[in-house]
Amino acid sequence: MLLVIPDFLNQSEVRDFRATLAQAPWRDGRDSAGSLSIQVKDNQQVDDDSSIAHDLGNRILGMLGRNALFVSAALPNRFFPPRFNRYAGGGHYWTHIDAALMYSDRLSQAVRSDLSATLFLADPEDYDGGELVVETAFGAQEVKLAAGALVLYPSSSLHRVEPVTRGARLAAILWLQSLVRDAAQRALLFDLDQSVQALSRQLPPTDPELLRLSGVYHNLLRMWAEA
Repeated sequence: MLLVIPDFLNQSEVRDFRATLAQAPWRDGRDSAGSLSIQVKDNQQVDDDSSIAHDLGNRILGMLGRNALFVSAALPNRFFPPRFNRYAGGGHYWTHIDAALMYSDRLSQAVRSDLSATLFLADPEDYDGGELVVETAFGAQEVKLAAGALVLYPSSSLHRVEPVTRGARLAAILWLQSLVRDAAQRALLFDLDQSVQALSRQLPPTDPELLRLSGVYHNLLRMWAEA
């Protein structure tokens, strides 16, 4: 499942993020790449240990926890700290797959990467190229969103960032371990939860059919979740 959340950040927040990142310590993005990825990655990345990376990353994590659509789709359990990257001057990231287990000195244990997310921080008209291309069961999908929009997609999918030939592509990326490992089960729970939420806006909370559907959702979650 590939899910777009428009306006995850408002325009004031986007401007604040960009102004802060303009002061950040940038380094070669290949410093964080694995043995295969280092051969296909060409970008810049904010130093993971910098206070800017910590502060902005924590702001994003707080917003994710308050975003009902994201929580419904991802059912997050544990996060890998967000990273901030920049592509310019032909920078790209050729086809790759994200590492299954991700490690950080800031975490006590590894995070299994079930889902990946890209938060766009530059407007599409500010740069040429830079499309995120995700391989899905229905073919390759190109994603190039407005600043402040976020896209969520399976970490198991092959994906790439096309070369940026004008301007600069600025984004935050993150990975998470879901409470529900199986992607098909997560998709079913998401559809069911969205239906329950839609019906709850039309029916009283004591409606027996609404209660039945809500019970089915929670019993499936109880069956499949890995707490």
